[in-house]
Amino acid sequence: MDNLPYAVRTTFPLLFMLVPALGALLSCRRRSPGRSAAEIWQRWWAVGALGIGSLWITISFLAIPKGMADAIGFATSPFQFEIAFANLGLAVLGFRGASASPRERLTSGLAAAAFLWGATIGHVYQWFANGDHAAGNTGGILANDVLIPAVMIALAARDVRRTGSGHRQQPDDGR
Repeated sequence: MDNLPYAVRTTFPLLFMLVPALGALLSCRRRSPGRSAAEIWQRWWAVGALGIGSLWITISFLAIPKGMADAIGFATSPFQFEIAFANLGLAVLGFRGASASPRERLTSGLAAAAFLWGATIGHVYQWFANGDHAAGNTGGILANDVLIPAVMIALAARDVRRTGSGHRQQPDDGR
């Protein structure tokens, strides 16, 4: 991976947003009249951006830990195993988005935000405090870490409001 130019290495993660965006655009052009564009975007984004993107990170951290450590400008350490399985959890949430309700997709977006926005803070800190400009610490990965959960949350929240699926049903009081 070190043989690839820096620009390619730092922008590669953007594919995990670009491909689902193109898929959603094409699917929206030929959708049935009763199917909302927001739902199509949510499903593509959940599976493609969060699911496949997180699975890729999982596999990469498990299969090539030294390469991933180098990519983010860190030394190889046990944290990589933990990061792999945290990403596996995000991948499961993303794949669940294929058939999830808007509320479940909102919850998945919030869970992804908790981890990925925390990672963003770590990347930015390393960037400014330690001058870590490694391809896996800045650039495309920062965009992914911020935008993937943000888009999931925005689309799902819109869909929850639109469908009213965010309201709790009144408990049965036995009358």
